[in-house]
Amino acid sequence: MTFSEFGRRVSQNASGGTDHGTANQMFFMGGRLRQKGLLNALPDLQNLDHGDLQYNIDFRGVYANVLQNWLKADAERCWAGYLAGWGGLIAMGAFVGA
Repeated sequence: MTFSEFGRRVSQNASGGTDHGTANQMFFMGGRLRQKGLLNALPDLQNLDHGDLQYNIDFRGVYANVLQNWLKADAERCWAGYLAGWGGLIAMGAFVGA
């Protein structure tokens, strides 16, 4: 699994670059993937949140799943204080074998 800690804004800034944004893609690689290709819809460039892409899956749910179900660690204990407001564990078993 690979994931950048920040996405990029859709519009350029004054210097022609892009600032940190809110949404990004995760990439999963390995022989135990049950589904290959894109797992979620591409971002809607017409439906932005204050200039940022809107994410569909909270990365904390994916990380918590990896901690708890693959590494057999207590996600609540590892992420104490960081899980407030998250949507819960992401049901990843449908596309990644444990």
